[in-house]
Amino acid sequence: MTVTASPDTEPVTPAARTALWASLVGTTIEWYDFFLYATAASLVFNRAFFPDQTTFVGTLLSFATFAVGFLVRPIGGFVFGHIGDRIGRKKTLALTMLLMGAATALMGVLPTAAQIGVLAPILLLLLRIVQGFALGGEWAGAVLLAVEHGPARRRGLFGSIPQIGLALGLALGTGVFALLQIALPDDAFLAYGWRIAFLFSIVLVVFGVAVRLKASETPAFERVRDDDDRAAVPVREVFRPPALRSTVLGMLSRWGEGAAFNTWGVFAIAYATGTLKLEKVPVLIAVTAAALLMAVLLPVSGLLTDRYGPKRIYAIGIAAYGIAVFPVFALFGTRDIALYAVGMLVVFGVVHALFYGAQGSLYASLFPARIRYTGLSTVYQLSGVFASGLTPLILTALIGAAGGSPWLACGYLVVTAAVSVAATLALKPTPLQAM
Repeated sequence: MTVTASPDTEPVTPAARTALWASLVGTTIEWYDFFLYATAASLVFNRAFFPDQTTFVGTLLSFATFAVGFLVRPIGGFVFGHIGDRIGRKKTLALTMLLMGAATALMGVLPTAAQIGVLAPILLLLLRIVQGFALGGEWAGAVLLAVEHGPARRRGLFGSIPQIGLALGLALGTGVFALLQIALPDDAFLAYGWRIAFLFSIVLVVFGVAVRLKASETPAFERVRDDDDRAAVPVREVFRPPALRSTVLGMLSRWGEGAAFNTWGVFAIAYATGTLKLEKVPVLIAVTAAALLMAVLLPVSGLLTDRYGPKRIYAIGIAAYGIAVFPVFALFGTRDIALYAVGMLVVFGVVHALFYGAQGSLYASLFPARIRYTGLSTVYQLSGVFASGLTPLILTALIGAAGGSPWLACGYLVVTAAVSVAATLALKPTPLQAM
């Protein structure tokens, strides 16, 4: 059964609907796995795997292993981008999910430093590397599965749906941690409770792989394959003219988005519980609520993208993030959990949804179908090294250098927004309807 077409829309076929569902379910599970580590890095890993350090140094080391996942993601992006552009989107996505799920589940049974000494953080690091490698090929494929199946006039909306997976994955991860801390005493949570959240990934991955295998290959890739137009080495074309301009500007445009998410979704948890001394459960609930609000508003961003174009919506959203940084940290500084929650709801739930919903279709419109998987992976994952993975580490270091004051860190975040807006305005995307 298809949706009745209007003069401004095309019917949504059953194949497109299945692809959209597979894209959303898959990204939710993979982001749950990846950012479950981020929450654990803030609350557990600094003590379980780096117990001989001060709280500040332990948190730095924990965030350093968090950053390693982002350092490996470009390698995964190149490898899986090549596979996705040569073999297809569908099979590549099933493989990335299996790798991610296996690494996350193994973290759930990993002995701590108290049990096996220095080997514990080394094994944690290795599993984090596998997570990063797997996620390197996930985002671009999920976006393309949705966008390339989408009707021409609804590609902005379709591109926003897999983005919901990030919000739901974060909400699910922080929500599970909050429930476990409510249900268990602190010593029980630190001893074994946190492991339940990681082992739960096994159930999610089995379900996610089953859903993804039901999706069909995208029409855009089938045309490339039927025309025998597949690039021999896609990554080589991504770094050569004419695609090189889109690659460089795309990476710079993502700096603000990556810094924003890892500030509000990762660093803000450690900052609130460590520096501000707010209670863990209310903080996790606030972050979860903001992520759920983001999930609700992301399709609105997709609709705006279809109406006004992804470039305009993305630039406006990033600019709003830059303007909001100082006021939000001022709210945090009150040490009032209610005001902390208000700040998170505004900057993470509303502002982040505005630009993140436009991002997938924006980057998909920068590259031709024959190198699109590799192009998206390169822009998103290579920029993630400086835009995302290093953010919690940089902010922690800047606040430490400023004697506990957040304003130097805020200045850094504003710079990321300014660079991203300038780069976005310089992009020359293909109209979504012409992709």
